[in-house]
Parts: sequence; structure tokens; C-alpha cells
Amino acid sequence: MDTPSGLLVPSIKNLQTLSIPSIATELARLRALASAGKLTSADLTGGTITVSNIGSIGGTYVSPIVASGNEVAILGLGRRRVVPAFCEEEGPRQGEVVRKEVMCFSWAADHRVVDGATVARCAEVVRGLVERPEGMIVQMR
Repeated sequence: MDTPSGLLVPSIKNLQTLSIPSIATELARLRALASAGKLTSADLTGGTITVSNIGSIGGTYVSPIVASGNEVAILGLGRRRVVPAFCEEEGPRQGEVVRKEVMCFSWAADHRVVDGATVARCAEVVRGLVERPEGMIVQMR
């Protein structure tokens, strides 16, 4: 989180057990504490996977590094931008230059804990859910 005292990375505990509204509530709580400079060490520790969105402050690319003891992976998100691209869909527009929204996802993982193929498969699942968010709705609690 971008705070007056710098970038802070609080941890949402037991994320896998929470509903989307519960995650949003916890994120808002942590954001308020961060803005007020009142995050505790418990709020800043215990994470295993970090999602860092530098796109929210205008960054396009990030090179994440796994640095903490318990952390296994980091996903760095860049800002969404519009670029010209060739239409890949079969049909009359195939090959034409079209408007396309792109976003850079950069992954880093501790290969002592997780292998690169697993991270690549995870990246594909995340990409698919971002490109087709209706797939997340089916899995929501």
C-alpha cells in the first residue's frame, strides 16, 4: 500500500477461507490502519504470496523479489494500458489492427518451495480469470 511513510505490504490472514466481501472489508481495514500509520507487526507478517499493484500509482513494469522468510511468491501488477494489436479471433476481423487492453503481470517464486512449472500454471489460471472474470463469479462464496 502506498502510504505517507512509504510502501507497506500488510497481510490478509487465511485469505482462502474468506468471501469476496470479507476480503474487501479486511483490505479496507488494513488500508485505513496504513494511512493512519497504525499497522502492527502482526498486520505486516505471515504472508505466503504477495500481490503488489504498482499499476495503481502509474507503474507499468515491476521486478518482484521474494525477500521475507515465509513468502513463497510475489505477483507484481502493472497498470492497464491500451495498445494496437492484431485481432487473433477467427472471422472477418482476423489480422486487422484492433484496440487491445494489456497489463504486465510479473511473477517471482522461491524455487526451494515451488517449481517454475507450478508458478507458470498458476499464472495461466490468474490470466484466464482476469481476462474472463465471469469465471470467478462461478467460484465465489
